[in-house]
Amino acid sequence: MSLHPSALPPVPEETVRIAKLAFLNGNRYLTLRDQVGTFFNDSDFKDLFSVYGQSAISPCQLALICIMQFLEDLTDRQAAEAVRSRIDWKYLLGLELTDSGFDYSVLCEFRTRLIDGNAEARLLNVFLDECKRQGWVKQRGKQRTDSTHVLAATRDLNRLECVGETLRATLNEIATVAPGWLQDWVSLEWFDRYGRAIEEYHLPKGIAARKEYAEVIGTDGMELLERVWEDATAPVELRRLPAVDILRRTWVHQYQIVEGQVRLRDAKNIPPAGERMDSPYDPDARFGNKRSTTWTGYKVHWTETCDDGQVHLITHVMTTHRHQTDLGQTEEVHKALEAKSLLPAEHLVDTAYVNSPLLLNSEPDYGITLIGPMRPNVSWQANSDGYDLSMFRINWKAQKVTCPQGKKSRSWSPGKDMAGRPIFHVKFAIADCRHCAQRSLCTRCKDAPRHLMIRPQQEHKALEAIRRQQQTKKWKKRYDRRAGIEGTLATGIQVLGLRRTRYIGLAKTHLQHVFTALAMNFARIVSWLKGEPLPKLRVSRFAALAPP
Repeated sequence: MSLHPSALPPVPEETVRIAKLAFLNGNRYLTLRDQVGTFFNDSDFKDLFSVYGQSAISPCQLALICIMQFLEDLTDRQAAEAVRSRIDWKYLLGLELTDSGFDYSVLCEFRTRLIDGNAEARLLNVFLDECKRQGWVKQRGKQRTDSTHVLAATRDLNRLECVGETLRATLNEIATVAPGWLQDWVSLEWFDRYGRAIEEYHLPKGIAARKEYAEVIGTDGMELLERVWEDATAPVELRRLPAVDILRRTWVHQYQIVEGQVRLRDAKNIPPAGERMDSPYDPDARFGNKRSTTWTGYKVHWTETCDDGQVHLITHVMTTHRHQTDLGQTEEVHKALEAKSLLPAEHLVDTAYVNSPLLLNSEPDYGITLIGPMRPNVSWQANSDGYDLSMFRINWKAQKVTCPQGKKSRSWSPGKDMAGRPIFHVKFAIADCRHCAQRSLCTRCKDAPRHLMIRPQQEHKALEAIRRQQQTKKWKKRYDRRAGIEGTLATGIQVLGLRRTRYIGLAKTHLQHVFTALAMNFARIVSWLKGEPLPKLRVSRFAALAPP
C-alpha cells in the first residue's frame, strides 16, 4: 500500500450537527477534537508505507482508532464496528455519518507495520511532543515508576505438558508444510499420543510412570529432529520452521543422552527460567514469581508525571521478560527520558529499582534525584541488638576497621559481591575474637573471627545516610507521592486489561502496553480539560471518623 500524507479532515457539518444534538452534556471524543484537534499526522508514519500501490487508509486515523479501541477494551471487530456506527468516533476521526468504515483486518495490518518498522515507541513520543507544546508535560518535574506482571495469552503448562505440547505443535506445523513426508513414516502410536492437547488429567499418575512417559516423548522428539536433519527425503524448508527450532532448543534444555538413551534431566540440571521456554506457543513468555505470585508472561513498567497542579501523564513504557529485574531497568528509563527531553528532577521508585550506585550516579549522570527506600540491614546482628556494621569504625585511609570492643582488623582485601559489584573483605584476628566477652553479639561462628563485607567509601557513606534519612518524617512525606503510580497500574489492570496480553510475543505485547498507556493519557487529558480534580486517596466511611 502507498501513503500520500494528508492532515486529518475537518469534521463534516452534518456530523457536527448530529453529534452536538446527541451529546448535549458533552463527550470525551468531542472534547478532544474541539480543544486539542489531533495528536498525529500521516507524515509521522510515512516511512512505514511504500510509495507505490493502492492508497492506504490514513495511519493518523488508524492510530486514533487503536487508542479508542484500547480505551474501551474492544476487539478489532468491535472497533471496526464502532467506526461504522458511533457518532462520537466519527466526530473525532472527521468522518461523514454515511462512512462505511473498513474491514477489521486493517487494524492488525497497521500494528504489524508499526512492529516491523520498530515504531512502537513513536506513537507515545509523538503524543508527548504535542503535550509539551500544550504545556502539559515538562522537563525537570517529578515522575514515578512502577511495574506489574502480565500474563501470557497461553495456558500455563507444567514440565511434562510443556514437552508434550512442544512436540505436538511441531507436528502440527510440519503437517501443514509437508503432510505427505510426515505420513510416510510416522507410527500409529503417535496419533494417539499427540492427536489432541496434552493436558494434566490425561497424563499418567505417579513419579515413575510420568518419568517414563516423559522419556517416551523425548525419544519421539529426538527421532523427529533426526529425520528433519538427516532424512534425504525431508523438505529443506522444514529446518527453517520456527517450531522445529523451538523443539530443538526445548529438547536441549529438558533432555540429555545417557548411554545412547534419551533421558529427562533432573530438575536441578535444567536452565533457569530466564533461559528456557515454558510454552511452544509463546517462546518469549517466561515463568516467574514474586513472593507468593507465580505466572508465565512478562512485566510492564510505566513512568508517569506527578507534579502538583498538573495532569499526570504516562511518559515511558517498557515491556520486559519476567526474569529481568526492576533494578536493571532504572537506568534504561533515565536514558529513554533523556532522549525524549523529559528528564525529571525527582524520580520516585520502590525498593526494587534502587541500589547505592544508582543513588550516587543518577545525580551526576542525569541530574536526577532518585528517591526510593534502600533495603534495610537484614543481618541478625541488626535485628537483635548485636554488633552490626554501623557499630564498627572505619578508617578508610589506613584500611583498618575498629570493632565496638576496640580491636582492630587484621586484613583488608578487595573482592566482588554476587552481583559483581566491588566490595572489601575485612577480617579480624582469631585471638581477638575467640576470647572476646561480647562474642555472642558479634558472630555465631564456633571458632572463626568476625568477617565484614564493606562497600567502597562513597557508596558506603551514601547507603548509611539514606538509611538514616528514610526514618525521618520529612523523607516519608516526600516519598508518599510515589503511591499514586500504584493507582495508575490498578486502573490499567481493572479498566484497560493491562494484566493479560492479547497477543503472542514480546514485541506485540509491548505495542499493546503503549496503546494502553496512550488510552489512559487520552482519558486523563479529557478530565483535565473539563476541570475535573485529580483523584484522591479513597478513605472508607469508618476511617474518616478517626481523629487527626
